[in-house]
Amino acid sequence: MTDSSGLSRRGFLQAGMLAGAGALAAGALAGCAPRPQETPHPETASQEAHTYWLGEEPAVADADIVATRDTDFLIIGAGNAGMIAAGTASDLGLDFIVAEKGTSVGDTREYVGAINSKYALEVADPVDEMKVLNELTRYASGRVDQRVIKTWLREGKEMIEWITPIMEANGKTLGVTPMEADHPAGGTYYFAPTIEHFFNPTYEYPMRNDILEWHIQEAGHEISYNYDLVKLDHDGNRVTGAVFATPEGLVRVNAAKGTLLATGGYAANPEMIRANLPLVPACCTAASYSPRCDGYGLRAGLWAGGIKDVNGAPVIFDRGAVPAGVDCGYVTDADGREHFPATHYQLNIGSQPFLKVNRKGERFVNESLPYDTLCNAASYQPGGVWCQIFDGNAVDDILRFGTTGCAAYTTAFMQMGMPLDDFIAMDGGTGLMQKADSLDELAVLLGFEGEAKQRLMDTIAHYNDIVESGVDTDYGKESHRLSKIIEPPFYGCWFGGALLTTLDGLRINEDMQVLTADGSVIEGLYAAGDVSGCFYSDNYPEYIVACACGRTCTEGRHVARLLAGDLA
Repeated sequence: MTDSSGLSRRGFLQAGMLAGAGALAAGALAGCAPRPQETPHPETASQEAHTYWLGEEPAVADADIVATRDTDFLIIGAGNAGMIAAGTASDLGLDFIVAEKGTSVGDTREYVGAINSKYALEVADPVDEMKVLNELTRYASGRVDQRVIKTWLREGKEMIEWITPIMEANGKTLGVTPMEADHPAGGTYYFAPTIEHFFNPTYEYPMRNDILEWHIQEAGHEISYNYDLVKLDHDGNRVTGAVFATPEGLVRVNAAKGTLLATGGYAANPEMIRANLPLVPACCTAASYSPRCDGYGLRAGLWAGGIKDVNGAPVIFDRGAVPAGVDCGYVTDADGREHFPATHYQLNIGSQPFLKVNRKGERFVNESLPYDTLCNAASYQPGGVWCQIFDGNAVDDILRFGTTGCAAYTTAFMQMGMPLDDFIAMDGGTGLMQKADSLDELAVLLGFEGEAKQRLMDTIAHYNDIVESGVDTDYGKESHRLSKIIEPPFYGCWFGGALLTTLDGLRINEDMQVLTADGSVIEGLYAAGDVSGCFYSDNYPEYIVACACGRTCTEGRHVARLLAGDLA
C-alpha cells in the first residue's frame, strides 16, 4: 500500500520511529499537544520512561492527500464499539463514516454484559448497581474512574434493549444467564451478579457485527474498508479527523462533530506487551486475540495528546494447552515474527479446578482461583506453565464443580451427555491431552522423570488424602471442588495462559472524551472499548461476566447518541 509519493505506510512509519528514537530516549513525545504545566505530570513522566514502543507520529504533507471526505462523525474501527456506534448513528440520522483497516467487520464477542435490563429482570432479582460499581473498583484497587463505570451501569440496559430487536429480526434469540449473587471460589466469595446476555445461536454466522453492517446498509451506509489509520488530524487540544492509507493513496476524513477511536487493544503487539504487561510473556503460551489489535489506535491517541492508563489490564484465560516441555513466552518464526508457542488457542477444560502441578511435580496453588489469578501464580513456577491431572470420574467432578462464565462451556457439554473424550477432541485437545491406564504411564507421557516423577506420585497421593478428609489444609480449596485421582483412565495436559485482549488504554471521561495528562478534554476525540481505559486495572473481573463487551458496546453507543443530541 503506497501513497501518491510512492512511500509505503510501513516505510514512513518505520522512518518516523527511527527518527524519533533519540527524542523518545530523552523522554520527549513528539507530536503530542503542548502541556500547560511546566513540570510534567508524575504519571506522564513515569510513562515516558517506558514508551519506546510509541515511535513518532508520521508527518503527512497536504500535497500527498489524494482525496478528502467530510462527515459529522468518524468511526475508526468496525469492531464491537465501532459497529454499535455506527448502528446507533444510522438510527438517529447522524452523518457518519466507518473506516476499517481490514476487509470485513471485526471479530464479534456474542456475550454482552448489562445490569438490570428488562430481560435480566425476567429471570433474576434486581442487582445493586452501586455494589457492582464498588466491586469493579475493588478488583482494580481503585485505579479506575467510577464515573466512566457508571456510564455503563446507567446505559448498558438501554443498549441491550436497543440491539435485541435488531438481532431477533435476523434470527438471533436473546438469552440471559442467571447467577447466584455470591460465588465461592479460591477460598473466598466473589460477587457474581446476573449480567450476561447472549444471542443464540452463539458464534455462528451472522453475528452481531455482521447484522449491524446489514442494518446500516439498509439505511444506505457502507463501511469504508482498507482504510488504515495513519494519524489523527489535531491542533492543540482538538482533533478534526484523521488520515488513512487506502489502496488509492492517502485520504483525509474531516469530522465536524467528533472522531471515535474504536480500534481495540494492543494484544497483537509483542513490543507493547513487553513494555506495558511484562507478566503476560511470563505466564502465556497461547493467543486468542485478533491480529487487528496491534495498538496503533492507542498510539495515535497518544500522539494527539492523550494519556494512557499507568497500570496494564490483560484478559488471560487459563487454557493455553501445549505439549510437555514448552515454556511460556514469545517464540520467533522463520520470518522473524513473534508469537506464542501454542498451536491451539484455548482448551476449555483447562479452567476446571482439577489438581494442577508444576514441573517439579508439586502442587503450588488453589486451583479454584479465577482464570488470570491462576496464570499469575504460575508465572512464579518453572517455565510459567502447569500440568492439570484428573481421572475417569471427571464428568461427575465437572458437574459438581459448578464453574461459571465461559468455563461453563465444558460443563454444558457434560450436562448434554457428550462423552469426555469426544468433547476433548471436539475442543482441539487431540495430541495435547494425554490419556493412560496408569498414573505411572501418564507421568511418562507428560514428561516427568526421576525426582519430579516421584514427587508427582507423592503429590497425587497426598491430594487424594485431602479429598478424603474433605478439607484442603494446603490451600483452602472448597470441598465441592476437590476430586480424587484414582479411577482409570487418567488424563493430563500442560497449560499456560491464553491472552485474549488488553483493557488498559486512553484515559477518558464519562462521555468517552479522551483526556490529556492534566485532565483536559481533547475536543473532538473519543475512545471506546479496549483502546480506552479508566475501567479496569491489573486484571479482568471474571465473575462480573461479560462486563468488558458490555462496556465496549455501551461506550460506542453513548458517543453516537451524544453527538446526535440524543442524550439529556
